[in-house]
Amino acid sequence: MARRDLLPPLNPARAFEATGRLLSVSKAADELCVTPAAVSRQVRALESYLGTPLLLRTRGRLELTPAGARYLSDLIPLFATLREATQAVSGSKVGRDTLRIRSPATFAVRWLIPRLASFHQKHKDIDVQVMTSFAPLDFQREDIDAGIQLGDGRWPGMRTLQLVRNELIAVVAPTLRLSQRKQLATQTLLHSMARPDDWMLWLRAAGLRNVNPAQGMKYETSLLAYQAAIEGHGVAIAQKALIEKELADGTLVAPLDRMLDREDYTYYFAWPTGKPQSRALRLFRDWLVTLVAL
Repeated sequence: MARRDLLPPLNPARAFEATGRLLSVSKAADELCVTPAAVSRQVRALESYLGTPLLLRTRGRLELTPAGARYLSDLIPLFATLREATQAVSGSKVGRDTLRIRSPATFAVRWLIPRLASFHQKHKDIDVQVMTSFAPLDFQREDIDAGIQLGDGRWPGMRTLQLVRNELIAVVAPTLRLSQRKQLATQTLLHSMARPDDWMLWLRAAGLRNVNPAQGMKYETSLLAYQAAIEGHGVAIAQKALIEKELADGTLVAPLDRMLDREDYTYYFAWPTGKPQSRALRLFRDWLVTLVAL
C-alpha cells in the first residue's frame, strides 16, 4: 500500500474525493491505506446523506454523475489545503518539496489528475497540490507556483507551454443516434458557461445557419456538460483531448464529420517570469514537456 496519508481518519467526503479523482475504488483504497470495501461503504453513506448518486459504474468503469463532478471540483482544493495545514503542523514536509498548481476543474479532472501518478512515481519527494478555479492566474496575489489557463498563451509576466490542441467536436451518447448535421436543429445543445462561444463557432464552421447556437442547457463547466452528454441529455461540444477515454470505450461518440481546431484558444501551463524557479517546478515542467511530445 501507499504511505499513510497525512490527513485525519477516513470519512465519507475524503473517500469520495479519492475515488472520484482516481475513478477507482481500489486505487483510492491504496492511497488511503484502507480496504476497498471501506471506501465503498463511505461513498454509499455520503450518497445516501446527500440524496443523490455521485458515481455510476458504466461498462465496468466508474463515471462521475453531474452532481459528483461538481462536488469533486469543490472538494479537491479543500483537501489540498487541509493536507498542507496538517503537514505544516506535523513537520512532515522536511526533506520534501511542495508544488502548488491551479487549474480549471475540467482540465484538472479530465487531463492532469489521471496523469499525475506517473510524476509521483518518478519524484516521490515532491508533493503536487492541485487547486481548481477558472479565474485568471495572478502570481502576484496567489500563493501558487504555476497554473493552467485557457487562452492564447500570451500573457504578460508569464512563460507558457501549450498542453493540448483545441479540437472541438460534437459528441453524444450512442443511444441518441445522431447521424446528420441538420438533426442538430431538433436536439438539445449542451453548453459550458466557461466556453460560451464554442457552439456558435462550431455551427458557423459547419455551415449550419438554421440552428440557434444559444438554445439548450447551460452548465458551469465543460466537466458538467460532458457528463450530461454521457447520460444522454443532449449534444455537447467537447475538446477532443479531454474525452479521449470516452471516445475509446464508446461512452461518447462523435458522429458528425466536422472538427473545429481553435489553435488560438486552448490550455497552457504557465509560470511567472522574473522570479527563481524551484527544483519542483523545473521537474514538473520537464515532465509536462515529455507528456505533450508523445
